[in-house]
Amino acid sequence: MRAVNLLPRDESRRAPDKKQTIAIGIATGTAVVITALVALSFLSASSKVRQERADLASLQRQVDLLPPATKGPTPEETQLVGQQKQRLAVVAQALDKRVAWDRVFRELSLVLPDDVWLTGLNAKSPQSPASTSPVPTVSSSAAAPTMFTIQGDTYSHAAVARFLSRLAVIPDLTNVQLLRSSLSKVGTQKVVQFTIAADIRAPAVASTPVAATVPAATTTTGAAS
Repeated sequence: MRAVNLLPRDESRRAPDKKQTIAIGIATGTAVVITALVALSFLSASSKVRQERADLASLQRQVDLLPPATKGPTPEETQLVGQQKQRLAVVAQALDKRVAWDRVFRELSLVLPDDVWLTGLNAKSPQSPASTSPVPTVSSSAAAPTMFTIQGDTYSHAAVARFLSRLAVIPDLTNVQLLRSSLSKVGTQKVVQFTIAADIRAPAVASTPVAATVPAATTTTGAAS
C-alpha cells in the first residue's frame, strides 16, 4: 500500500517549540547538578569513613602496646611501703626529740644585757644516749641543773640579777638558778663573776612509738673576757 501523510503540510514543517526546548534543557541540567552533588557527597562521606577507620585502627594498635593493668600491689611493693613508713616514723621521732640549739642561742643573745659578757658556756641535750625516753626535767630548786651552764662577768650583783630574770623568760630553759656570784678585782676594776645554770626543756615525745636511739649532743663554747 502507498503511505499517505494525513497531517497538514504546515504542521509537519513547523519547528519545535522554543519554550519546550528550554524547559527540557533546564530539567536535564538540574538532573546533572543533583547527580553531581550526590556523587560528591558520597565520595566525601566515604573518605571520612576511611579516615575514621584508619584513626580507630591506629588507636587500637596503641592500646595493644600498653602493658596489662595490674590487679593490685605485689608483695614486694607492699613490703617496700611498710619499710618506707617505718623509716619516716623513725625520722619524725628523731626530729621531735632534737633540741633546736640555734633557737636557744639566738634567744640567749637577745636577752644578754650590754653590761654582761660571757666567759664560758656548756650545754647538752636532755636526750639520754642509752634510752629513748627524755631525761626528766629537774623541777626542785634543791637540785642544781646541769644541762645549760653559763659563766660570765659584769660590774654589779644587780646586773647578775637582771640577767637571771631575763634567762627565766626563755621558753627553752627551765629551772634557772644562780650557782655562784662573787665580787673580785681585775686590775683596777671591780667585777662580779657569776655562774648560772638551767635545764633544757625536754622536747615533745613523738606520738608513734618506734624503736630508735638518738645520741645526745653536747655543745661547749667559751670566750675570754
